[in-house]
Amino acid sequence: MKQEPHYDRQTCNVFNKFTSLVLLAVFLLLVVVLLGVFLLVVPSTEVVPSEDMESRFLVKTLPGFLGDLPITLETGYIGVGESEEVQLFYYFIESEGNPEKDPLMLMLSGGPGCSGLAKVLAETGPFTFNYASSSSKKPILEINPYSWTKVGSIISLDQPAGTGFSYAETSNAYTTNDTLSAIQVYQFLRKWLVDHPNFLKNPLYVCGDSYAGLVVPMIVQEIYNGNEVGEGPHMNINGYVIGNAVTDTNDEYNSRIPFAHRLALLSDEIYVSAKENCFGEYLNVDPNNSLCINDLQVVDKCLERIKMEHVLEPNCDTSIAVKGCPDNKSKYLSAWANRRDVQKALHIREESKDAKWVPCNESLKFYYDKEPISYTHNVLSNVAYHQHLASKNCRALVYSGDHDMVVPYLSTLNWIKSLNLLVVNAWRPWFVDQQVAGYNRKYSYHDYNLTFATVKGGAHTVPDNKPKESLSMLMKWLVDDAL
Repeated sequence: MKQEPHYDRQTCNVFNKFTSLVLLAVFLLLVVVLLGVFLLVVPSTEVVPSEDMESRFLVKTLPGFLGDLPITLETGYIGVGESEEVQLFYYFIESEGNPEKDPLMLMLSGGPGCSGLAKVLAETGPFTFNYASSSSKKPILEINPYSWTKVGSIISLDQPAGTGFSYAETSNAYTTNDTLSAIQVYQFLRKWLVDHPNFLKNPLYVCGDSYAGLVVPMIVQEIYNGNEVGEGPHMNINGYVIGNAVTDTNDEYNSRIPFAHRLALLSDEIYVSAKENCFGEYLNVDPNNSLCINDLQVVDKCLERIKMEHVLEPNCDTSIAVKGCPDNKSKYLSAWANRRDVQKALHIREESKDAKWVPCNESLKFYYDKEPISYTHNVLSNVAYHQHLASKNCRALVYSGDHDMVVPYLSTLNWIKSLNLLVVNAWRPWFVDQQVAGYNRKYSYHDYNLTFATVKGGAHTVPDNKPKESLSMLMKWLVDDAL
């Protein structure tokens, strides 16, 4: 008789435990599979870190600068758009103070289409050209003692596509407008912060001058909206800084004639006649209003050789050498940025090298008398964005070089007045080295605080011709809203 196998109690327990483990493993596997399917089906609002570490680099040395860089400079590309078809190039410079706590400032240039490299090498960044010891053929770099990196970390961005070293992977992606530009900068900032989580807690400010002043409040609004609906990462937005900012293009153009009159560039008679015959509208003129047209021809004759960006500086747009003309920074920037060794040091991609680097892309740049090829000026006024931000816990520094006729300080005061804010501090001077550096006024509305400041003798780009004053202004404002 065949003997049946004998299983003792211990063997049964082992078998039961083994079976339980197998069933648990199958269950966990099923959960993982279902979770994976769920993640594929449900879109995520989170931005994942870039896996391509080759898209950002630390720059240790730069051609034209002797020795290792005394600051931390990173360059890189971040893709934006539905298919990341737009590749935006950036320069990131860590604060020279306390990078862990100092503000993080996103810096945008005007144009649109002007490169952020000008910020790095000629305005708010850590370097400048040594014009006394170098030439445009072989520029020499030196430290800028008035860099805004003294008080914060800076991201200087080439945007939109076609600006500086930024490029697009499709021809259609080179065409953009104010609204899309603001959205893409917001996308850039989200992705940059995911890749740099150490800066998520730093106070964040969006900064820009000239035409960038039009899109800055739009970007800030995108940030507040994203935070409110839970888009990641949550940004520690504190406010914005804009200088000689395009805000309402019609009013800015119409403010030029009153500004010119205040500076004695137009006589009382010419000003009064133009004001009465044109009814204060000098841009959209009735072609049948011959009196207005005649007056504007007289105005043009008075102002045609005046430098719009700074009315006291000589007009250097001439074939004749003029004594007192400032060094042509554009020539130095172009010569330096188009060198192969410079592009290698900055880790520029081959796609960016196909076209010559230019300070400003004319196919994107805004002019009153013509439409750019690749950019649509679809936001004529952004005052509504400032008005909306006035309901947020937000700080704003709005400054004007008082000798700029491109965006006269008069037009800036006009739109600030339209916000109907409470005047906290009356018009008063602010000082640098015990000298009057300009005038300022503080406004508020609940948790919103706006400081307006003029910079005495300031040009269209204040940090360019008044670097010491601009840094002092920023430092004072970061500590206290009033200067």
